[in-house]
Amino acid sequence: MTGAPRLILASQSSSRRAILSAAGVDFEPMAAGVDEEAMKEGLRAEAISPRNLADALAEFKATRLSQRIPDALVLGCDSTVAFDDDRMIDKASSREEQRDLLLRLAGRRHRLWSAAVLCEGGRPVWRHVDVAALHMRPLSEAFVDAYLDAEWPEIGHCVGGYRLEGRGVQLFTRIDGSQFTILGLPLLPLLDYLRTRGLLPS
Repeated sequence: MTGAPRLILASQSSSRRAILSAAGVDFEPMAAGVDEEAMKEGLRAEAISPRNLADALAEFKATRLSQRIPDALVLGCDSTVAFDDDRMIDKASSREEQRDLLLRLAGRRHRLWSAAVLCEGGRPVWRHVDVAALHMRPLSEAFVDAYLDAEWPEIGHCVGGYRLEGRGVQLFTRIDGSQFTILGLPLLPLLDYLRTRGLLPS
């Protein structure tokens, strides 16, 4: 729209691109160009909470790219997953590790935080962090093995080892929260802000 800044998504995430495209949002995807893993390890060494880690990483990615393109709105996003005691869950490095994780998650609740930060002129102008609680049903070892036969290695990039848009939905008895949040983007609050900035019609 006339006079509105362009929107840049500081991410190569296919799910976030798909969410924004399906919602009718015009944006340009661009790699943030940051050492995300190094920053994550540094923050975790300081015993940061899962919620604040997602927020800090989203801001880090958006700020760095916004400093290079100050006249755009740059959207940075990140997600973290943790047990109820805030012990964070990482991506599994092998099928065996994924199997062990699923059996530890079985019959328990875990939480997923998704953060979104918009930066302009190198500084944050909007942010939102949302959380979803996922209740995994008890799983037999035979079910987990059959599930991994069907889903591995495609789920190897998914923290927790599931895609709710696929067979992963069979792992759960209840989910409290937005599916957009689980896919990595608190969409509805973001759309509200984009309307105030003229990037979407009101």
